[in-house]
Amino acid sequence: MLNLKGKLNDPELCGRLLERIRKSAERPFRFMEVCGTHTVALFRSGIVSMLPKTMTHLSGPGCPVCVTHDSEIAAAIALAGQDNVHLATFGDLMRVPGPKGESLKKAKAAGARIDVVYSPLECLELAGADKSVEVVFIGVGFETTSPAVAATVLEAKRRGLKNFSVLCFHKLVPPALRALLAAPPVSPRVKSDSEGAGIDGFLLPGHVSTILGVEAYDFIAAQYGKPAVVAGFEPADLLQALAQLLEMRKNGTPQVRNEYVRAVHRQGNPKAREILNQVFEVGNARWRGLGLIPESGLQFRPEFAEYDALAKLGLSLKDTPPIPGCMCGEALAGLIQPPRCPLFGKRCTPQNPVGPCMVSTEGSCAAYYNYGF
Repeated sequence: MLNLKGKLNDPELCGRLLERIRKSAERPFRFMEVCGTHTVALFRSGIVSMLPKTMTHLSGPGCPVCVTHDSEIAAAIALAGQDNVHLATFGDLMRVPGPKGESLKKAKAAGARIDVVYSPLECLELAGADKSVEVVFIGVGFETTSPAVAATVLEAKRRGLKNFSVLCFHKLVPPALRALLAAPPVSPRVKSDSEGAGIDGFLLPGHVSTILGVEAYDFIAAQYGKPAVVAGFEPADLLQALAQLLEMRKNGTPQVRNEYVRAVHRQGNPKAREILNQVFEVGNARWRGLGLIPESGLQFRPEFAEYDALAKLGLSLKDTPPIPGCMCGEALAGLIQPPRCPLFGKRCTPQNPVGPCMVSTEGSCAAYYNYGF
C-alpha cells in the first residue's frame, strides 16, 4: 500500500495510479460506491471521466436523504400538519418531494413549525423553550449520524425532557450491501442487458467506517467473493482504492481492505457503537429502491420508547406509491446510471427536483447533472 501522506492531490502520484488502473482494467468491471461524499468526490475530481471504458461506475444507496423511503417522507410531512408539533431536521430533507410533490419546505411555507438544525442537540433547547409542543427530530442517515441522535436521547432523559422525540428512520449500511449481493434488485423499467448486471467490487464508505471499522464488511469477500476497499475522499485515496479493487479481481484474491488508515481503524469506534446500542436495537427498514430489508434499520429499545415519535404520536408508515416517473430507486440499486431516467435534466433538475437524488448535494443525479455527465 502506498503512503499517501502529503500526496493526496499530487498529480504525479495520481497519474501513476491511473496507469495502474488502466493496466488492470482489461476486462469489464462494475464498481459501486456507497457513500454520498464519494459520489461528489469522484465527479468533482474528474476521476469518473478518466476511467477506462471497461470500468462502469455505479452510485449505490449511500445518500442518507435519497434512501429515505417514500412512506417515511409521507409520515414526516403528515406530522408537520399537526398543531402541537415542532419539527426539526437537517436541511436537505426539506426539499425531498413526496409522491404528490408535497415537501417539508412547502409545509413550512404553509405555516408548519419546522426548523433546520445542524445538530440534534439543538432540539433539546427548542423543547426546553416551549413545553407546550412536541419537538420531533427527523432522524435519517447511517451509522455516522445515529450515535449523535442516541447521545441526544440520553441527554434528554438526563434533563427529564418529556416533549422531545425522534422519528427514527436511521439505516445500516452492511445489510444493504448484503441485500445487493444476495438478491440483486430488479425493475420492470430496466430492460437493458448492459445495466443491472451485478456489482464486481465496492468502494466502502469512509465516514460510516470510522464508526463500524472494517470487520463489519468481511462477508463481502468471504461469502460473495467480491473485493471491497474502505476509501478516503481525496483523488489519490480514490484512485488507490480503485487500483486495489481491480488488482484483487485480476489476481483472484478478493479481500476487504482499508485504504483510509489515517481515519479508520479495524475496530472502528467502540464508544460510539456503545452509545448507539444503549438507545437503539436492530429492526427492519424500508429503503428507496431496495424495499424492505430485514435488520437494516434502527428502532428504540423498550426502555426508551417514550422518545419514539411514531408510537408516541400514533403514526404508522403507510403504503405510499413512488414518485411518478422518477427512477431514483433504480439508480440507488445500481440498476441504471442517472441519465437513463427520462426525467433527468428535463423535468428534474437541482433547481426543480422531482426525486431525492436530485435534491441532495450527495445525490447521484445531482452529481451527474452538476458535473456535466
